[in-house]
Amino acid sequence: MDRNWMRQRLEAFDELTTLYWNIQRAHHDPSEERKRLFEAEPTVRKILNRLDPRMRDTEILGQTDWDGLTINVDEVRRGIGMLADMDEWTARLAPEGPSLPADGLHPWVWDAALTFWESNHYRAAVHAAATSINAHLQDKLGRRDLSDAKLIQEAFSDKAPEAGKPRLRIPGDQTDPGVQTRQRGALQLGQGAFFALRNPAAHETGDLAEQEALEQLATFSIVARLIDQCQVAT
Repeated sequence: MDRNWMRQRLEAFDELTTLYWNIQRAHHDPSEERKRLFEAEPTVRKILNRLDPRMRDTEILGQTDWDGLTINVDEVRRGIGMLADMDEWTARLAPEGPSLPADGLHPWVWDAALTFWESNHYRAAVHAAATSINAHLQDKLGRRDLSDAKLIQEAFSDKAPEAGKPRLRIPGDQTDPGVQTRQRGALQLGQGAFFALRNPAAHETGDLAEQEALEQLATFSIVARLIDQCQVAT
């Protein structure tokens, strides 16, 4: 909705109403103002109905027995008040959403990101978190020959372990379809995080917005927990 336009139209109608009554009380001819009121009234009713559907049948203009006008200016002013406060309603009456405490992220992620985060270097914080996960994964598997997405691919591969190529396995019965699905999901999520988040954090310029960076850290936190919970198969 174009709230500024709506408010302008209602305020103009209110001012025209005041002008009409002042001319009438002065015993002058208000026919021009009367004409303008009737021209404006359909739009005013549309606006009020949009603000409150219960006002659909509310009469704004009526006629007295002596051919004067009755004007329901109170409803117009109520509409002006609603429009004046709508932005504040949005900010102050929004449902309480859940918050994501950053220090509740996996320590591999938050401990690495904290210094950069506190200095408002959000892209660097994401890159540090990804680097930390890579280092912990290398330590867990005892591998230094691979890193990042390639290491994730080797770690979560459903192939049997080979000499020098241990695997990560989601806890549980490895013949269970649910466990197998989680294994494939961990592989895809891990690779996606490194391709879609780590690589831009390492190579692109310009910083991330704080909210976007927090969401990316949360993604890496999931990857870190999966790695941390997995068993090493040799």
